[in-house]
Amino acid sequence: MLAELRGLNEECGVFGIWGNPSPAHLSYYGLHALQHRGQEGAGIVVSDGQHLRAVKGEGLVNDVFNEEKLKAVNGKAAIAHVRYTTAGGGGIENVQPLLFHSSTGSLSIAHNGNLVNATHLKQYLERQGSIFHSSSDTEVLAHLIKKSSHSPFRAKVKNALSLLKGAYSFLIMTKDEMLVARDPHGLRPLSLGKLGDGWVVASETCAFDLIGAEFVRSVEPGELLIINDEGVKSDRFADMNKRAMCAMEYVYLARPDSDIDGINVHMARKRMGKQLARECAHIEADVVTGVPDSSISAAIGFAEESGIPYELGLIKNRYVGRTFIQPTQELRERGVKMKLSPVVQVVKGKRVVMVDDSIVRGTTSRRIVKMLKDAGAAEVHVVISSPPMTDPCYYGIDTSTHEELIASSHNVDEIRDAIGADSLTFLSVEGMVETIARPYEDENRGLCLACFTGKYPTEIFPDTILPHEKELLR
Repeated sequence: MLAELRGLNEECGVFGIWGNPSPAHLSYYGLHALQHRGQEGAGIVVSDGQHLRAVKGEGLVNDVFNEEKLKAVNGKAAIAHVRYTTAGGGGIENVQPLLFHSSTGSLSIAHNGNLVNATHLKQYLERQGSIFHSSSDTEVLAHLIKKSSHSPFRAKVKNALSLLKGAYSFLIMTKDEMLVARDPHGLRPLSLGKLGDGWVVASETCAFDLIGAEFVRSVEPGELLIINDEGVKSDRFADMNKRAMCAMEYVYLARPDSDIDGINVHMARKRMGKQLARECAHIEADVVTGVPDSSISAAIGFAEESGIPYELGLIKNRYVGRTFIQPTQELRERGVKMKLSPVVQVVKGKRVVMVDDSIVRGTTSRRIVKMLKDAGAAEVHVVISSPPMTDPCYYGIDTSTHEELIASSHNVDEIRDAIGADSLTFLSVEGMVETIARPYEDENRGLCLACFTGKYPTEIFPDTILPHEKELLR
């Protein structure tokens, strides 16, 4: 779906490489593969074994980097980041990886996710004398590491990570090593790969495919990897809690050619589409079409299961940037038409099944339904390959209030009327869980379903420093 119009965006993607003579250039390609995870800023920090050097900027990967900039920061290792502005807001000071210099050495951090206790940790640290240079929740970790009295450095990191709550995949680099950490629930994806004699880490495996790296395994929840010139060592900073991978990674966020915890995203979406067709077998239609790009796999699955032919009824214009998004209603309507166009000969006079991955506010769905009907569609039946999003996400997707979610205050019939569809069907929670088919036996098959059920895997917005945390902070 048109994420930039509807307000469903993932916060960022991370990439790291150790033990390669061209880390900056390979990071550039890795970020290209992860561009869908963030379009508002990109950065690379490189280690040459003695110093850490950064190049970063606001905008797309192609806009931020060029050959001259990449050559200026070459070395043997790098961490890199693409960002979508959610927690902490925009500005160059929030573009990651963040880089810190001190008398004891330099440190760089890249983060995918969102810390739900960042505010109260930041307030505590400020009372202890810390001064923050960005509004990003990521900077909290740097201050916790610096404040820790533990030794060696990896013990400081483990101590600091033990204080964090929420979703996170962290890459932490010094001149000597790279530390990789995934939160105890595994809310955000993170994978380890091999490239020659070096090691690669990325939010999604599609980044490995682009640079020719071999997938090794997923980073385990609560695991800390230490990567240096000696190789990779595995440690733990926390016991693994109940697995809770974000279901929206499979529904919408990840690229279809990525594998997340052993599950191919495209195949999972096809299975969701097939299940959706089984759950709304009553619909009679002439053609199935998907809203580009993330809904195409589910639309193919729906068509295969239902026997209704799949067609490209909607075409995405890939050469339109984000600059058309304007505050007036008229310009927003025009923006949708610039970004997405109906194929009139496919939909005219037809009963159309429009497959989409989710409905957030409902405004974009309403515009697309209207566009199809203006193009001559006789009926538009909207089917959604996920359940209604009734509750906010606090883990890195920018739907942080109930007011942003139409399903929070409207039932299915009311949403159908609001978007102007002839019918509206959402995939059931049970159908989604079973068709994603993660290989775990607990009730949710290792998925976080909080935005559909309101049941969060972590506590949300704790407002005090707990006694045991005070001890850890000393």
